[in-house]
Amino acid sequence: MSGFSWRIAEETDIPAISALQLRAIEELQRPFLTPAQIESSKKTMGLDRQLIDDGAYFMISEEGGPENVFAGCGGWGRRATLFGGSHSEGRSDAFLDPKTEPARIRAMYTNPDFTRRGVGKLLLALGELAASEEGFSKMTLGATLAGMPLYEAAGFRAISRDEDPAGDGLNVPVITMEKPIDRDGAVSVIATATGEAAAETVRRLAQARPSY
Repeated sequence: MSGFSWRIAEETDIPAISALQLRAIEELQRPFLTPAQIESSKKTMGLDRQLIDDGAYFMISEEGGPENVFAGCGGWGRRATLFGGSHSEGRSDAFLDPKTEPARIRAMYTNPDFTRRGVGKLLLALGELAASEEGFSKMTLGATLAGMPLYEAAGFRAISRDEDPAGDGLNVPVITMEKPIDRDGAVSVIATATGEAAAETVRRLAQARPSY
């Protein structure tokens, strides 16, 4: 796993993010869901724009690749919403307490042309390090069936399962998973994937943090 770079997403990235997410939703879930279930999943997937406003959403590019082609995107949350886009029901912008609540891993999508190259692992590590820098000791996420193998390999364990989060009877499950934060492990993954020193990654993450 090598040859990637990352940056914080901006408002101008939203069209590219939306296109990448739609392609990932429609292509990478095919082994797990029917066409009708894939359509249903769009109700509980997609971009939550609050993540961009919070400086907590990452864009991954291949070094030397086309400027407008992203290998993946994803982020983390210091707010209560566990999963879903800006259009999804049940969102909450309440801030989490790092001392008692886990940070969220949010809106993780890999470009289908870049699967099995460590993009998801890099996105998880960036979120993990960012959450660690803000005092969190655990992470949680809402996993799709397609995403579970990645998260299990990263040390997440399932703690609950919602069979029909969209409430339309099509039964597209979302599995809540959790893991302790491993700051050293995250630093190692980022360094291996990008060649970036830990101090520089930490500096850039801090620079992206808003002043509320």
